[in-house]
Amino acid sequence: MTDAPRWYRWSGSQLILNIRVVPRSKQDEIAGVHDDRLRVRVAAPPVDGRANTRLVEFLAGEFGVAKGDVTLLAGHTGRRKRVSIAGPKRLPSGIQPAK
Repeated sequence: MTDAPRWYRWSGSQLILNIRVVPRSKQDEIAGVHDDRLRVRVAAPPVDGRANTRLVEFLAGEFGVAKGDVTLLAGHTGRRKRVSIAGPKRLPSGIQPAK
């Protein structure tokens, strides 16, 4: 029996992700799962909320939703974040659709 992934869960049609952000990266990308968190690299620096803004924009594009459908739930000032994505249209590999 396999354990359910701890880096994401579904709450109705909302996808909740546990993320570790790596700011000031060469490019925006999903870099896999490390320590039960989805590692997301963003090119923006962690200054004046720019990395958070870029994270929301990047995730919206990756999941096929509007920026307003991506909500930062926790971790506004740290690298460890919890994000909600309402009704994702696309799912990266490793994420199973809601049941």
